[in-house]
Amino acid sequence: MNFTNNNQPMIIGIDHGYGNCKTRNCCFKSGVAAYDKEPTFKENMLVYNNKYYVVGEEHKEFLSDKNEDDDYYILTLAAIARELNIRHLTSARVHIAAGLPLSWVREQKDTFKEYLMKNETADFIFKNISYHIEIVSVDIFPQGFSAVADRLREFKGVNMLADIGNGTMNIMYINECRPNENKCFTTKYGTNQCVLQIRENIMRQFGTKVDDTVIERFIITGKADINERYAKVIRDTATEYVKGIFRILREHEYAPELMRLYIVGGGGCMIRNFGSYDASRVIINTDICATAKGYEYLAEIKLRRNGGAV
Repeated sequence: MNFTNNNQPMIIGIDHGYGNCKTRNCCFKSGVAAYDKEPTFKENMLVYNNKYYVVGEEHKEFLSDKNEDDDYYILTLAAIARELNIRHLTSARVHIAAGLPLSWVREQKDTFKEYLMKNETADFIFKNISYHIEIVSVDIFPQGFSAVADRLREFKGVNMLADIGNGTMNIMYINECRPNENKCFTTKYGTNQCVLQIRENIMRQFGTKVDDTVIERFIITGKADINERYAKVIRDTATEYVKGIFRILREHEYAPELMRLYIVGGGGCMIRNFGSYDASRVIINTDICATAKGYEYLAEIKLRRNGGAV
């Protein structure tokens, strides 16, 4: 539940992924294309500071530091606009609840917070609607953990949490309902690594380039409208990628008979479609917006503890 009265800001959780940007209610690709003049195709056009941006046409290039360019700021404005539009609002005081990969939170939290708060107010146009927002405050939480923060009571015994995104995979232990900060790991083994390998394998075998939308549809659903010889390459490559996920988990002491594995993030569909695992001991959260919802949950708890002060 968001604070929406005149005194309290509206909490909006934003999961700034490399593949997709997610809020409680929306998911769109993280690509941003900037133009000095109005582009021809402007369905998802955002106008800010006299520049034109087309948002969501493709995925974002992997950056280990998300404040290296303006893209995530533009994505933040688009994400806020989408949430305000759902509420039939064009103006709001906003408390942004966002996050970073587990191993990066401590070092990058302050700079990412400053990046998101670099302007107290923002006036912009998104999809032909004008918005005015005041960014009152920002909280940065650990990615992955936030997706299960409201369900910690379920984490009895020893549990491994794996957040498989487009750019990174985050691993942490939650033992007896408590996260273990000393056992958090981030590795660049997101689903985009699989997409790149599929591209390479198809090019090597057939000398053909397959559009990424075909690959993405296949890894999400397990099928696509393509010839079986191409489908076999995608299926085999995805299966090897999932084996690689479990190999990395074992390197971090994953023992399926001694602990439960919780999978969150967009990569969960690949585990489900191409993995071999004991379904009674592996729980896959298919809600791609779970992390953004978790950010809001943690921000609301923090505000309550502070008596509503941001």
